[in-house]
Parts: sequence; structure tokens; C-alpha cells
Amino acid sequence: MDEIKINWFIKLLLKFWPKLAMRYFAGKMGIKEPLFDKAHELFSKIDCVDIMPTASGSRGFILILNRHTALYFYQDGDRFAYDGFEMGEYEKGDVAIFDKIR
Repeated sequence: MDEIKINWFIKLLLKFWPKLAMRYFAGKMGIKEPLFDKAHELFSKIDCVDIMPTASGSRGFILILNRHTALYFYQDGDRFAYDGFEMGEYEKGDVAIFDKIR
């Protein structure tokens, strides 16, 4: 991002066509297929996101969308990897889940 110069044209894009500006920045950063369009499309329809630890006690977490769709993530070395999803009725998460992080 340090090499990208913000000129009048980029400012215009950011003000009137922010999606197009983000695509421009993604291209400048070498990101071939930015996921922000799909992520925005999905999360703009989500009213509630809950985060819970996995029931198995392994290092991971569950991201619950609208209390009906659970996305599972497990530790894979130095990152978390997506492991799949389930659908059903889920209880409310703990909004203070991150308060315990040092």
C-alpha cells in the first residue's frame, strides 16, 4: 500500500465508487480474486454473529450466523483453517468471549 499514490482520481473513486476503488487497490497489491464482494454480500444479510469455542475442547472456534448456520474453524499450525459448516438452531453466544484474551 505504501507505493499506491492517492491522487484526485483515486479520491473520486473512493467517494463515489468505493467498490471499484477496492478492486483497484486489490489489483495494485497483487490480489487476483478479492473476496470482499462475496464477504460483503454474505455479511450484509447477517443480523447476528456469535462466536463460541468448539465443544470438543480442541483449539478452534465456531462462528454462528443468525443462530442458524455454524462455521467451524480449527487450528492448523499457526493459523485457523475452515473445517465445514452445520445448520440448525444455535443458542446465543457470549459477547464477552474476547475479554479473557491476554
